[in-house]
Amino acid sequence: MKSVYIGRQPILDSSGKISAYEILYRDGSKESNFSDNRFASASVISSILNKFGTNSLLGNHSAFIKIDAKFLLHDIIFDIPKEFFIFSIFESIELSERVVERVEQLHEKGYKLALNDISLDATKMKKFAPIFKELSYIKINFNEELDKDIEVMIRELKTHSIQVIGSKIETNERYKVAENVGCEMFQGYYFAKPNIIKNAKFEPSQANVLRLYNLLINDTNIDEITREFEKNYEITVQLLRYMNSAMFHFKKRISTIHHVLTLMGRQPLAKWLMLMIYSKSVSRDAKHSPLMLMVKSRTELMENILIAVKPEVRSNMLGEAYFIGVLSLLDTLFGVELERILNEIYVSQDVKDVLLGFNEGILNDVFTLVMDIEEFDVLALDKFSLKYKLEPTVIKKVIIKSIQNVNEFEKEML
Repeated sequence: MKSVYIGRQPILDSSGKISAYEILYRDGSKESNFSDNRFASASVISSILNKFGTNSLLGNHSAFIKIDAKFLLHDIIFDIPKEFFIFSIFESIELSERVVERVEQLHEKGYKLALNDISLDATKMKKFAPIFKELSYIKINFNEELDKDIEVMIRELKTHSIQVIGSKIETNERYKVAENVGCEMFQGYYFAKPNIIKNAKFEPSQANVLRLYNLLINDTNIDEITREFEKNYEITVQLLRYMNSAMFHFKKRISTIHHVLTLMGRQPLAKWLMLMIYSKSVSRDAKHSPLMLMVKSRTELMENILIAVKPEVRSNMLGEAYFIGVLSLLDTLFGVELERILNEIYVSQDVKDVLLGFNEGILNDVFTLVMDIEEFDVLALDKFSLKYKLEPTVIKKVIIKSIQNVNEFEKEML
């Protein structure tokens, strides 16, 4: 039985907020999408609607789905709920009279349409001009050489109320070019990792917070933890405000860290602390920045994959797995080499070795797999399952559960 995987890549707006997802669909035997585009489109839509559910996979966002002429012209397209999907047409499509008519019909019924990863030039502008008024988006491929008049053409597209997405963006240089020529949204591995976020400055106060995290997850005396919290006044104030919010219903108002530790517990408090750090440091305007959602996803995957491999795993190893997920994005967060950050705080040698690539144990294997999942490397998933004697569906279920939990987390933060 072939393993089937579904993945999603965020599409961000100019402020760095997630605007939509592109959904990818692959089987375990291939490194790329299905060669039959019509089959791939049908598989993606069917899986979202019938297997995973729009709420679990998409949250509050829409999904870009690639379609070809055969799928576009099939009447089943009118049975697909328009509120969840944006049909992204391949640039190789021939604009026959039937195709233009179908595009017009979909537009009249309220469907959103896009051109997928187009190499924009004067020829393409002329070719697709007849359907400009029906298009909501055009995705421009920035992995290819750009036309010298790209900026002029993008201005022309905007006169038709078309939103322009820079796609295939994998470096800071490409992002800057896309931004400068007028793109309003962006997609690519550069953002999925996600380096678009403005880096915060790594200061001693951040190191203190990370040391506090370590105190929480280890058997440190509660009085010592309290004293460390008191050194970080801003964190303490926000924590007390959080605990006194309507989310919690206590008979008495919380007024001390000692009381918080007793009621909340060390592990939940440590996890809140790290997520709050990412939220505060990364985005002043958004409560759910892509980087915050990324660290939530990584920690979910680290813990749950480890449990799948070792159901009897002890809490201290789970804590290390979570900490690896958290620390793995700190270099992105602060714009500082990870090794320097690790030298500023107390971290176990096992955790440090995994993050710096010097470990060959199970934690290293799990962390490597998490990185492979983000790159949508399905062959690596099958290889990991074979090594640890897991059924092919086990990791798939972990990935879907992680996506669901991240979506729920995002909703709670709204």
